[in-house]
Amino acid sequence: MSWFESLILGLVQGLTEFLPISSSAHLRLTAAFAGWHDPGAAFTAITQIGTETAVLIYFRKDIARIVSAWFRSLTDKAMRRDHDAQMGWLVIVGSIPIGVLGVTLKDQIEGPFRDLRLTATMLIVMGIVLGVADRLAARDETGGKHRVVRERKSLRDLSVKDGLIFGVCQAMALIPGVSRSGATISGGLLMGYTREAAARYSFLLAIPAVLASGVFELKDAGEGHVSWGPTVFATVIAFAVGYAVIAWFMKFITTKSFMPFVIYRIILGILIFILVGTDVLSPHAGESGG
Repeated sequence: MSWFESLILGLVQGLTEFLPISSSAHLRLTAAFAGWHDPGAAFTAITQIGTETAVLIYFRKDIARIVSAWFRSLTDKAMRRDHDAQMGWLVIVGSIPIGVLGVTLKDQIEGPFRDLRLTATMLIVMGIVLGVADRLAARDETGGKHRVVRERKSLRDLSVKDGLIFGVCQAMALIPGVSRSGATISGGLLMGYTREAAARYSFLLAIPAVLASGVFELKDAGEGHVSWGPTVFATVIAFAVGYAVIAWFMKFITTKSFMPFVIYRIILGILIFILVGTDVLSPHAGESGG
């Protein structure tokens, strides 16, 4: 991998990680369209450490409060009723599904799941799911003819059951094209949470999963055509761009609909099917590179 490739892929990772459009799919597609080798699951996982570092910094006050309360709850029974302490436990509970599936499906994640036809399918299907979930949220928030405004749930309403459902949604993002934020936010909206609550828990829930995945894949960094230098460079770029994106996105969702992302996902998915169907693009483009 050249330094130019790592620059572009780092930018793509940072721009798409927090948007509900699938960063892994865009890394895969960027390489395929440019005629580069597939950067691989290890490169994706390690560069995500950069974007998750952006989450740690952006939500540093929330995270510090949650971690402190969680540790105190281990010895202080009264603290176990504290919302922040409960959030700590719920992040752990929600991380179980992706931890289990990430290990058991490792071979599929690095192989069959990277087929562009599957990526296109997931872009379209999950785009429709996000659109339906967003529409239901908008209907509750604004009401309508013969309807009243319905109050949606906040993170204080989060239960163990809902945390596990969020976790299962996050685990779906092991398939490129699903989108970690897109799946968890969709799940949250369908369960009745506000856009802000669903997005905030989605980002917090991703921290242990992404950092663990990145550390786990460190042993594979530098293998094949991807060397350590470009990987670290891409990770730093992803961090800088990712921080700017998350700040913008958290403001965007308070007043705007997810429909632009829904439309983009569907159009991109259809375009991939057309390109693959007309043999302009191979469904395994770049995979031979490692």
